[in-house]
Amino acid sequence: MGTRRVLVTGCSSGIGLAVAARLANDELRRFKVVATMRDLGKRGPLEKAAGDSLNKTLEIKQLDVCCEASIRECVNSLPDRRVDVLVNNAGVGMIGPLECQSIDVMRELFDTNFFGLARLVKELLPDMKRRQSGHIVVMSSVMGIQGILFNDVYSASKFAVEGFCESLAVQALKFNIKTTLVEPGPVVTEFERKVYEDAEKMDLSGTDEETAKIFREVYLPYSKKIFASLGQTPEEVAEQTVKVITAEEPPLRHQTNRLYMPMTALKHADPTGRLPLDTFYKMTFKHDRVFNATLGVMRILQRMAGKK
Repeated sequence: MGTRRVLVTGCSSGIGLAVAARLANDELRRFKVVATMRDLGKRGPLEKAAGDSLNKTLEIKQLDVCCEASIRECVNSLPDRRVDVLVNNAGVGMIGPLECQSIDVMRELFDTNFFGLARLVKELLPDMKRRQSGHIVVMSSVMGIQGILFNDVYSASKFAVEGFCESLAVQALKFNIKTTLVEPGPVVTEFERKVYEDAEKMDLSGTDEETAKIFREVYLPYSKKIFASLGQTPEEVAEQTVKVITAEEPPLRHQTNRLYMPMTALKHADPTGRLPLDTFYKMTFKHDRVFNATLGVMRILQRMAGKK
């Protein structure tokens, strides 16, 4: 297989930046990377990470996933409009009590996280079908498999992404187009830090006192512990993404964090949904010691895995 052109969205920071830089600096020089972002004024960190690959195996272009004209302009600028691999990474986060979220902000989140993906695929799919080749790689989340406390809207957007891709994958296969959902667990990025910083300053007057207390005194401290124990770096997720892109038979789903898999396995273990619901409820509200002990064990496993 020759050099493949990879279009990556959301490359100004975090996972998108790490994926673009990793592909561009590939030792076997298997990729030409089109790294895109909505605001080219934020290209500095990517240029630094790209190093010598800048303007050689990596070029930076403007693309706003919320704008069809921007997507078309970017794709039209490519020779023969050829994109061999799409890495849809652009996304926004949201946490907090539902009563404190406005419907307009929810719509904006879906416009980026779900409709952004739909716009990109709608633009690229006909060309991939014509060439009878392509790979659609979508940065999803374990929250596209399993809903998490105070992540109602974000999780809903990722569930939508998962359903969209699972449905599309059947048709795409007929045209020799592969589809993969990359599902990270907690990832320590500026994106996540900003979401949690905003959450700590969030106006909770729209909800009741007990819910506000649970959010501030239970959810936020627990989340920090989970990120400290299980959090991956963007570079680790990028490495997993490269493995998916270079696989002969790419999977439909790929969780990047093996230590988080027992959490998502609960959902498949009980078709009624009671097991994961009861487990998360008890971990959150009943058994603080069990929660902390579990994270302690996972921290040890993380260190052991790192030494191998």
